[in-house]
Amino acid sequence: MRHLRAASAVTLALSIAVAATGCGGGTTSGGSNESPKTLTYWASNQGPSIEADKKILTPELKKFEKETGIKVKLEVVPWADLLNRILAATTSGQGPDVLNIGNTWSASLQATGALLPWDDKNFEAIGGRDRFVDSAVASAGKAGEPPAAVPLYSLAYALYYNKKMFAEAGVEKPPATWDELVATGKKISKNGKWGLGAEGGNLSNNIHQTFVLGQQHGADFFDQDGKATFTSDGAVAAVKQYIDFMAKDKIIAPGNAEYAQNQSLTDFAKGKTAMVLWQAAASTFAAQGMKPEDWGAAPVPVPSGAPGTGKQVNSMVAGINMAVFKNSKNIDGAKKFVKFMTSDAEQKLLNKTYGSIPPVKAAQADDAFAAPDLKVLRDTLATSAAPLPQVPNESQFETAVGTAVKELWADAAAGRPVTEESVKARLEKAQQTMQQ
Repeated sequence: MRHLRAASAVTLALSIAVAATGCGGGTTSGGSNESPKTLTYWASNQGPSIEADKKILTPELKKFEKETGIKVKLEVVPWADLLNRILAATTSGQGPDVLNIGNTWSASLQATGALLPWDDKNFEAIGGRDRFVDSAVASAGKAGEPPAAVPLYSLAYALYYNKKMFAEAGVEKPPATWDELVATGKKISKNGKWGLGAEGGNLSNNIHQTFVLGQQHGADFFDQDGKATFTSDGAVAAVKQYIDFMAKDKIIAPGNAEYAQNQSLTDFAKGKTAMVLWQAAASTFAAQGMKPEDWGAAPVPVPSGAPGTGKQVNSMVAGINMAVFKNSKNIDGAKKFVKFMTSDAEQKLLNKTYGSIPPVKAAQADDAFAAPDLKVLRDTLATSAAPLPQVPNESQFETAVGTAVKELWADAAAGRPVTEESVKARLEKAQQTMQQ
């Protein structure tokens, strides 16, 4: 019964998305199993810009075309648009053949029935399930069911810091606790410079940060039965702590309330912001002229002590998965493309370029992933990261609570009071939306 209610909630979310975005998407008319001429591919924006991703991916797609004769039509979709585009495509049928999805959306999209299930037979077609790290596969769908996607890039959050800005402020090392982060941020936040960056307009990023803080406050946002608990004391405290970096501590610039397209990374590279919480920033920093010695990466802070499990969690289990629309007319070609993108060679090349961690075991063991910042990501994934709630309506959670947090950022930026009561009211509204 709980599963049926959750599926109904996802269906409602899909209908809303279609109303908002129409039938956007690609087309599956360019090829078939009998005549595989073309594939359409929606890639997520992993690099510093849409154009940078096109430059990175296009040569690889040409390699695939040379090997198979199948041309891939590429569209790089911004994160702010990707979920709604996918939801619209699942109901309209006018989607791509292959697409990237955030791993946190796997259970939600799996519940629609629109994605190809990766059972043993389909995994065999791309080299076998055993090639992939177990935790990465576990984030690709509901436990006990064939995954809805295949892991492509593995990620965790780190605290990136601008070494020059730290030195100018007399800060000798990155903060290990939130109190230290606030103290460091206050030393830096003056004369047009700010201590911490945020992407207040990015709903997914809002969820990622508040989920981690929720873990540290003992809140999961859902109970064991999958019922939303957005207004628990821990959830309210987590969201307020995050918004208070701007509203109370004054270490985040008010303009960050509207950021949703990696602008905080641009500010970091330009010496306007000293710290950002991010999954894989190396390629963006390089594209904006920063050298590896200009910045450092450290574990995301915890309340006290060291990162670990339970209330010491300091990252969600992040990553990008690759899915195939079940109604593709070129399923065989789509599986060939997934096999190509998850091959050892492509995994090394793409994950190295993007600064992420390969979910393919053989590729992950390569020396290319032993750099200090990548070691932080690998250690975090192994010891102190927790998965977002694996519930079918997780995408609704991101939209509802992510929007509530976005609205609270707007309050903080405008100088309106952000209190426990106002935070709880926003979260209560989000919870009611989930229950409709």
